[in-house]
Amino acid sequence: MVDSILQDITKPATLIGSLFLGAVFFFLATAVVVLIRRLTRHVEPHLTDVTALRFISTFTQVLAYVVGFVFYAHMIPELRALGTALLAGVSVVSIVVGLAAQNTLGNLVAGFSLVLYRPFQVGDTIQLSTPKGLVSANVQLISLGFTVLVDDEKHEIIVPNSIMMSSTVIRIGKAPSI
Repeated sequence: MVDSILQDITKPATLIGSLFLGAVFFFLATAVVVLIRRLTRHVEPHLTDVTALRFISTFTQVLAYVVGFVFYAHMIPELRALGTALLAGVSVVSIVVGLAAQNTLGNLVAGFSLVLYRPFQVGDTIQLSTPKGLVSANVQLISLGFTVLVDDEKHEIIVPNSIMMSSTVIRIGKAPSI
């Protein structure tokens, strides 16, 4: 019985083997994610603007799990055939999702641009036209979907990144360098 289980555990075509491989790939991906988080925590105190670091950290963590799953699926014969069928359906689904999430994807692409081109940074004071008129505010957070500003009255102004990229933003004051 034990010999049979030990032989099955090394064969990806068996249920026990596929579960064992799944656990191994999940463990390896989780170990990579833990290393990425530790590295991020180690580097973060040395940076004045951590927006790009946080984005890269989150992106690589998700990528570690995706790569782990792809390798796992490639090892299991039944999943390889299923993967081929799913790949054909993904193209149709991606068009539907892309049309349904135009605003969200626009904010995400604009967030990439803000992180890449850095027209302003966390701590900068900017002027921006809002529904209430021209507002001066301090940049508190730049995420991939939105930018958080705090005005002189301590009101939070949450602006979608697509608007931040398409509006004229006047930088009044630059964040102090450390």
